[in-house]
Amino acid sequence: MTRVAVITGAGSGIGRALSLACARRGMAVVAADIEATALQQTLALLQALGAPCTGEVCDVGSEKQVQALADLSWSTYGRVDWLFNNAGVAVLGPVWEATTDDWSWVMGVNLMGVAHGVRAFVPRMLEAGAPAHVINTASAAGLATLAGSGVYCASKHAVVAMSECLQHDLRAVHAPIGVSVICPSLLPSRIDDSARNRPPQWAQAAATAPAYYERVRRGMEASTVTADDVAAMTLKAIERGGFYITPHDQTWTSVERRMRAIGEDHQHGRSGEDQHVER
Repeated sequence: MTRVAVITGAGSGIGRALSLACARRGMAVVAADIEATALQQTLALLQALGAPCTGEVCDVGSEKQVQALADLSWSTYGRVDWLFNNAGVAVLGPVWEATTDDWSWVMGVNLMGVAHGVRAFVPRMLEAGAPAHVINTASAAGLATLAGSGVYCASKHAVVAMSECLQHDLRAVHAPIGVSVICPSLLPSRIDDSARNRPPQWAQAAATAPAYYERVRRGMEASTVTADDVAAMTLKAIERGGFYITPHDQTWTSVERRMRAIGEDHQHGRSGEDQHVER
């Protein structure tokens, strides 16, 4: 029986690469994206590969739309084997400049989009009782921090924590469902242009942080890791039951620096020392 993959944010970047990688593995693909034109482009590529596929315009920040995506997946194929909660957006700049609408939009997509996916799909996976896998896209910014990314980092740290807890919860009930979390650093994508899909209810903030966006663009241009690389690593991780997927070598350096700072502060606190630790 043909396995089925559901991918949100499938219109570009990692989401499109995951869609095509799954299709090349012989899977049927349910592709979802908030951008109808980009979604149709992905579907055309899937059809060119001869893959069974269907698409749905979906704002993952809407619980109702994600539930409709789950309904479509089961009504079309009768099963879902791999769920990729991949859609994401970003705003950059100092934390004190972030507006309430910035927080609502980013958290609504990056965090609640994953929560909606888990809520809509995992109970049906549990009911099916068959091996399955949930893959959440976080970021290297979910494992470490840097200036100008407070809102984004907060959302992605939350995705990592939710993924870890989801794994604990599934193991506690002995479910045959694996979990992985993708934590890429910068690579060529359209994350720097997320505002193109910002719904009108979340008012656009003034462009007060151009230097941060330029830093991101330079990082994307310099990356030797591509979306296709991330997709290939992700499928291998699913097959071996890997949890943390960190495509960029420098991610561990950032994580190690953060852990070392925590450990040093802990030791200084225990010894009564008052010494600043550079992060």
